[in-house]
Amino acid sequence: MKIEIRGVERLSFRERQVVTLKEMGYSTSRIAKQLSLSAGTINTLYSRARTKGYEVVIVIPGHNLSLFGMNDENDENGEDQA
Repeated sequence: MKIEIRGVERLSFRERQVVTLKEMGYSTSRIAKQLSLSAGTINTLYSRARTKGYEVVIVIPGHNLSLFGMNDENDENGEDQA
């Protein structure tokens, strides 16, 4: 799995850290402890980042979801099983 944050250039370094950890599912208290900041500061940074606008895109390869069998992968490469 890969996480991409679009619009990250509009965020400060700390906002990027907070957004990344939040989008990975970490709690405010865990992020505060990790970054040695207060929970209130984490909330402020996250709120500020959201007003600047960003978009999180999660890229999950199909094989990680078991959506394609071995034959389907061969078909994708132009190899027919007929």
